[in-house]
Amino acid sequence: MSRWRPPAEKSTALITAQGHARLKAELDELWRQRRPEVVKALAAAAAEGDRSENAEYTYRKKQLGEIDRRVRYLSKRLEALRVVDARPSDPDAVFFGATVELENVDSGQCHRYRIVGPDETDAGAGWISIDSPLARALLKKRIDDEFTVELPGGTTCFAVVGIAYGEG
Repeated sequence: MSRWRPPAEKSTALITAQGHARLKAELDELWRQRRPEVVKALAAAAAEGDRSENAEYTYRKKQLGEIDRRVRYLSKRLEALRVVDARPSDPDAVFFGATVELENVDSGQCHRYRIVGPDETDAGAGWISIDSPLARALLKKRIDDEFTVELPGGTTCFAVVGIAYGEG
């Protein structure tokens, strides 16, 4: 059995200024705080003797590997990302960074979403990735535009009720 996996889809390399600051803070915290703590604990576990039966040593080794993997990922990703902090030239249309209020045409329910980069999505806060089907369908729409989108729960029709830019 091979370990080959198909390459992951390329994600959009856009991020908000707040998202970029969060990723930089995570990288800094991992590199300056968590990693030195784990290295110190690993050295203490290694000093206990036989490493083959030392659960603490094995755990710390694994933990260090996870931290190093995340540090490598964040270092490469932060270099590739482009921070978008300017308002679009046409603020009456939906673009990256917009907070959009939608109404489900069938049920009348209102939903609020903010279109952000794939590295900062948060379903609980209503932050959706620019790569998501809903965000792709929303791009360039204006207030009162209706559109249909294929979502995992089925085809849904929405109407754009409001568009705002800035933190939301």
